[in-house]
Amino acid sequence: QVQLVESGGGLVQAGGSLRLSCAPSKSIFRINDMGWYRQAPGKQRELVAAITSGGTTNYADSVKGRFTIARDNAKNTVYLQMNSMKPEDTAVYYCNVRQLFLSGNTRDYWGQGTQVTVSS
Repeated sequence: QVQLVESGGGLVQAGGSLRLSCAPSKSIFRINDMGWYRQAPGKQRELVAAITSGGTTNYADSVKGRFTIARDNAKNTVYLQMNSMKPEDTAVYYCNVRQLFLSGNTRDYWGQGTQVTVSS
């Protein structure tokens, strides 16, 4: 069974930076979109950033200009570079990988989540 392994979370001061990485435990064929979501206590999970197989990116308004998503297709890995971090970025961050089958069906894989805490 494929698992997504996340790394790079932790504690950082406001204004600091962190880089998250996410890679599958086994190769996943026909990966389409890859993305990062986050969930703060008492809030719903929200999309932070996503990147298509063609490299088109999409960001939540709250992170535009501060976060950058990138992917390495050869390694099936997705990254999230977080700069100028704010206390409101504190959340559990989850990576997501969507597999696209020839039939048009999709399958989503999720990471286990990594805690990111930004102190003021």
